[in-house]
Amino acid sequence: MPKMKSHKASRRRIRLTKTGKLVRTQCGVRHLLADRSPKRMRNLTKKTTTEAAGYLRRARYALLEGQA
Repeated sequence: MPKMKSHKASRRRIRLTKTGKLVRTQCGVRHLLADRSPKRMRNLTKKTTTEAAGYLRRARYALLEGQA
């Protein structure tokens, strides 16, 4: 049986921290920006962490973290 491959698009977009949280960029900063305040845009450009169990499970499977 061949090796499991990690999902390369997920590999580029998200990463896991040492504590097990997921770090990713937020969506909504590409277009239709005129209606958004500078404060909102400033906060959207920052990285965000996710601890939702289902999202973490799917992300770990996509990244193949923790498998020998």
